[in-house]
Amino acid sequence: MNVTHPRPRTTRTALAAALAAVLLAGTGCSSKADDNGAGDGADGVKAGPGVTDRAIKLGALTDLTGPYATLGKSIVQAQQMWADETNAAGGICGRKVEIVVKDHGYDVQKAVTAYADISPDVVALPQVIGSPVVAALLDDIQRDKVLTFPQAWAASLLGKDAVQVLGTTYDLDMIAAVDFLTRTKKVAGGDTIGHVYFEGDYGANALEGSQWAAKEAGLKVVGQKIKATDTDLSAQVSALRKAGVKAVLISAGPAQTASLAGVAASRGLRVPIVSSAPGYAPQLMKTPAAAALEAMVHVVSAAPAVSSDLPGVKKMVASYGKKYPGSPVDSGVLSGYNAAQLMGADLKKACEDGSLAREDVVKAHRSQKNADTGLGTPQDFTDVTMPASRSTYVLKPDRKAVGGVVNVEEAHRAPGIDEYLASRG
Repeated sequence: MNVTHPRPRTTRTALAAALAAVLLAGTGCSSKADDNGAGDGADGVKAGPGVTDRAIKLGALTDLTGPYATLGKSIVQAQQMWADETNAAGGICGRKVEIVVKDHGYDVQKAVTAYADISPDVVALPQVIGSPVVAALLDDIQRDKVLTFPQAWAASLLGKDAVQVLGTTYDLDMIAAVDFLTRTKKVAGGDTIGHVYFEGDYGANALEGSQWAAKEAGLKVVGQKIKATDTDLSAQVSALRKAGVKAVLISAGPAQTASLAGVAASRGLRVPIVSSAPGYAPQLMKTPAAAALEAMVHVVSAAPAVSSDLPGVKKMVASYGKKYPGSPVDSGVLSGYNAAQLMGADLKKACEDGSLAREDVVKAHRSQKNADTGLGTPQDFTDVTMPASRSTYVLKPDRKAVGGVVNVEEAHRAPGIDEYLASRG
């Protein structure tokens, strides 16, 4: 595992220059990717970059030192557990699975460099953390035909054959959040709701969903844009209280959700808070904000709680606890393990079809119309322009539960989702 330390984010101009330099310097690497492993294997299966007669190499561009370090660690460990289980059962296509991990610390420039380093030697990427990271790499990934599962859910990442957003997108989650608030009579027509959101694709896409749903429900949205480095939301809480909000949506990270709930509770703004899945982590249940989180917060997620009674989830939780005792079982474990299982199914299908070349792994993936790992709802990967799922769960923090969260509502499709997607084109 290669671990680096994060640097401050570059400007868009500096990033473009850095990316151009990497691409120019990496021309030889691209040739290496074209030649590496090309041709048929000894078993007659067509190979390509990242594939030999003995091994299938996968890559992970993760965050182990930045704002999503906890998430990154969980995903890396869950996917390594899957690889170990897969190899113990004979591997895939008679080959052992290896995962090469690179830490970018949520630094886009470092991620671009890491991709240039890792891409010639892997067939696919079952993990890339961060919407800004994936956005910077989008064209390269598509050009190289590297099947990629982002740990990011912005709708702007749809539309590329090689890039698969798993589950729902941020806008759909916020439509479901508004539906939850109105359906459970926590807000009513004419009310004002707040939306605290990260700058960038994550927050912008989430805001699209909340504004559309609010308009449909006769609500007003007051937005509060923040940075990933903002961990004290006192100013935002003051602004929302002054605006008279009856509820607050948040599309940020766990630290921001904890601050929002804690500060709001202490200042008398005891209103419902609904978070996107990336905004909650079980570690929050050990902070001073725990009581406020339990009292005020719900989480909308395409995946169930890790405390779910689903047999597949229970088996995964037991295996993870045995392999990594002491490590929290959070949503990253479920997300990472689910992505790895889906990647494994794609590789097996590609093998059955006679080719593990990158473009054929992508083709195998895009043929899956009802992919079901037993860890949530089935997904449809055949339409590159649409989210793989339109159904969401509603979860609630609970310090006594495995993973610090429990299911409140099972997966369902919020009213208006299909209409919204049709209007978006």
